[in-house]
Amino acid sequence: MSKDDKDKVQIIDKDLDLSNAGRGVWLVKVPKYIAQKWEKAPSNMDVGKLRISKTPGQKAQVSLSLTPAVLALDPDEKIPTEHVLDVSQVTKQTLGVFSHMAPEAAANIGKENSTAPGAAPDNEKLYMEGRIVQKLECRPIADTCYMKLKLESIRKASEPQRRVQPIDKIVQNFKPVKDHAHNIEYRERKKAEGKKARDDKNSVMDMLFHAFEKHQYYNIKDLVKITNQPISYLKEILKDVCDYNMKNPHKNMWELKKEYRHYKTEEKKDEEEHKSGSSDSE
Repeated sequence: MSKDDKDKVQIIDKDLDLSNAGRGVWLVKVPKYIAQKWEKAPSNMDVGKLRISKTPGQKAQVSLSLTPAVLALDPDEKIPTEHVLDVSQVTKQTLGVFSHMAPEAAANIGKENSTAPGAAPDNEKLYMEGRIVQKLECRPIADTCYMKLKLESIRKASEPQRRVQPIDKIVQNFKPVKDHAHNIEYRERKKAEGKKARDDKNSVMDMLFHAFEKHQYYNIKDLVKITNQPISYLKEILKDVCDYNMKNPHKNMWELKKEYRHYKTEEKKDEEEHKSGSSDSE
């Protein structure tokens, strides 16, 4: 939802019916297979029987038995019928159960209870059904039926989601390509450039000297591009006229040997600056 849509949403104050706020209710956590059975059951069906056994000086024992009508909803699926409920008190939390009635149902009730014609409510009704005083966790009894159910669930969970299956027909969505466009383009470019031929050694050295007049250090890949010579032939010439740096800061770079350099040293620079300064004074 965008910001403009949020601004357009109208906030309506609704009344909350608190007539059952003092009623204590239980929050029960049931296994998934019981929840699925209860969702399939109609609203007027008895889904289970709850038994509470109280012994003086001990906690109350609570058990749940599913009715045969619930089990008959899916006879092929065998599930445990007897369950034990572990009870725990809610002390440090304030939890409640709330319900709401749809506008259509609320309108029907409003028409029945209203003395004036057409006095139906225009929004849904909210109710507080009670305050949670105990939490119960439904735990099945470890009998043969439950063990078979767990074994089947473990088997289904261990099945791989993807399987390798033989295909009888060609899948047109992923039809193989004999050759890709970028490979064809690369071969055509190489063919147009032609095979690198070895030039005369002196001409290659002239190209190297001309390149080193611009920069002091070069990578072998840059020198191959400049001279357009085979890398093995170029390395033979570089070993004669250049030094290969093995240490930082110019590691893996080529530099002209001292006898081929024509860089000005600091002393010569100072002498030239001194001479130019004395000539200006005269």
